[in-house]
Amino acid sequence: MKNKFRIILTILIIALLVVMIAYPKLKPLFSVKGGEGKPGAGAPGAAAGGMRMMGGGGQQTLNVTGYVLKPVRLIEMKKSSGTLLPDEEVELSFETSGKIVAIYFTEGSRVTKGTLLAKINDRPLQAQLLKLQAQKKLSEEKEFRQRSLLDKDAISRESYDQVATELQALEADIKLIEARIAETELRAPFDGIIGLRLLSEGSYTNPSTKIVRLVKVKPLKVEFSIPERYADEVKAGYPITFSIDGIDKSFTAKVYAVDPKVDFNTRTISVRALYPNSREELKPGRFTSIVLQLNEIDDAMAIPTEALIAEMEGEKVFLYKGGKAVTARVTTGLRTASLIQIRSGLTFGDTLLTTGVLQLRESLPVVLDTIILNIPVTSETE
Repeated sequence: MKNKFRIILTILIIALLVVMIAYPKLKPLFSVKGGEGKPGAGAPGAAAGGMRMMGGGGQQTLNVTGYVLKPVRLIEMKKSSGTLLPDEEVELSFETSGKIVAIYFTEGSRVTKGTLLAKINDRPLQAQLLKLQAQKKLSEEKEFRQRSLLDKDAISRESYDQVATELQALEADIKLIEARIAETELRAPFDGIIGLRLLSEGSYTNPSTKIVRLVKVKPLKVEFSIPERYADEVKAGYPITFSIDGIDKSFTAKVYAVDPKVDFNTRTISVRALYPNSREELKPGRFTSIVLQLNEIDDAMAIPTEALIAEMEGEKVFLYKGGKAVTARVTTGLRTASLIQIRSGLTFGDTLLTTGVLQLRESLPVVLDTIILNIPVTSETE
């Protein structure tokens, strides 16, 4: 009896183990049979964008989103960064050496062109000038008498020429001294705003010593760089838009100069635009974010970037035709951050499939869940 009991117990244990192993594999069969005719009992993935089973032959279909191709106005915008520069800027210094005897400007004040800003001691030069002026007066009187005698043929021409040459030499010496006196004066070369003073009265200065900076802030220059491929598009007169952190509005400027040479290291071209800054609300040295409107195409054919598939043979898209996905080979043109221009391969009115493109296959049955009527008409590139 004990042996029979052990055999029966062993058989039951083995049967239980077999059921436990086979149950996970047999469970889907019981679920399908039990779920027939109930709502929502379809195959997994029947939601939008997923696969579902077709009745009858068991063929799979994909829920997708389509876009009906229509003409759009496509604008390519190029973003860049730049810096505001003063229209004119110079660090002023004297043309000669000496002790500063007077400073006439106030830091941060406005000055006009020609304004006397500082003065070096020029008393020795002034004394030389007085001496030469006195000698010139005597030389002029002597020249007058000699000319009168020459008119009467009382002296030779050589004697008169000698006196006239002495007078001309004195006049040249006077102009030289006046030029040296002018070098002792520091004057504003243009209208602008004076910066911070670097020296005080009584300091000894020379041509290499900086006294103060003069800046012209109206207008301002906007300097930035563009890739070399845009060299033929951005020229003098080209409009740009720029913005500055902390200011909730944009500004417009016009390009006035383009560097004729491409930078060897960055392969970019330096460009400068001019902003009037009539109210002087902007300060030079600030960082700017710049936007350039480059290519503009009316009635363009453009598709979202996610709809394009790149292959070794070329680029393709999927169209919706007769309830199926159909492949179309295309050639592209302008590319922006979100749109791609299509030059050939499609026609207006085609329904482009924009979702599930990686799951699509030629002649695969599809169901349009959504049809997009509009896409953005402008896009930007970085």
